[in-house]
Amino acid sequence: MEQVLARLRAAAEATRLRLLAICAECELTVSEITQIIGQSQPRVSRHLKLLCEAGLLVRFREGTWVFYRTPHNSAGADLVRPILDLLPMDDETLSLDRARLDQVKVQREQIATEYFRANAKDWDRIRSLHVDEAVVEKALLDAVGNLAGGRILDVGTGTGRILELLGRTAEEGVGVDMSREMLAVARARLQRADLSNCLVRQADMYQLPYPGGMFDTVILHQVLHFAEKPEAAIDEASRVLAPGGRLVVVDFASHDREELREEHAHRRLGFDDTAISTWFRACELAPDDVISLPGKPLTVRIWSAKADMETAKQKTHKAAE
Repeated sequence: MEQVLARLRAAAEATRLRLLAICAECELTVSEITQIIGQSQPRVSRHLKLLCEAGLLVRFREGTWVFYRTPHNSAGADLVRPILDLLPMDDETLSLDRARLDQVKVQREQIATEYFRANAKDWDRIRSLHVDEAVVEKALLDAVGNLAGGRILDVGTGTGRILELLGRTAEEGVGVDMSREMLAVARARLQRADLSNCLVRQADMYQLPYPGGMFDTVILHQVLHFAEKPEAAIDEASRVLAPGGRLVVVDFASHDREELREEHAHRRLGFDDTAISTWFRACELAPDDVISLPGKPLTVRIWSAKADMETAKQKTHKAAE
């Protein structure tokens, strides 16, 4: 009872209600929030601190930036939505906040578009070497199957396309990437697609900031060939896989295009089935049939494996100890 009262007291202030309303729309930095609210950063920061302490907002750091958003799955989340439902949509102040929030979204979109345009030539060249992405995405959907309705982790999310593809049916989608520039592109994409159940975070694929057994599906889409230690990336991905969950790797079959190593920082020139299968089995995952999508000259393969219910439970329990 006292915890609920504390949360209600934290929300019972005009500026803090405005903060909840805009942070429910998307994750925002402090500078973006001050731009929308029109108050000084110290004052806004004090309000944000109170809301975070009450569990009505969550904060996370991305390099030197700090983002805020309303929680997705928590007691605080259960309280935020009813509070926001009470706010009058025609309120003049809230309407102005929404208009300024739209301006922030447009600015984000412009930044993301410019970054994408600057790098599109390289991406287009690589895409021209393999089968059409639409074919790959259809095969990926088939590989994921009904697990797409649970919690999804996209490791090395890049532009956020995989979250966009699977996010509609997911309970929650999380994308991680080390590049802040790519995370900005992904945020803009998810914002444009209105996928409020999906978010992105800056994180290392070798040290995922999540507890064991958290995700029903973990995907590494065109990421593993950048990895110095691909087997370690698979091992870490398997750690956060829930019992009965599926790990999916989409990457190139072994090839000899040395220019990809020299010009695009590919650490590995694709992978053979034996290597991936060996790494899966080392993590006590049961490999599925490999899906092969031949291209000219690169072949894309989709390797997937399922976490045994009992083994995954034991791994999750061990990680929690």
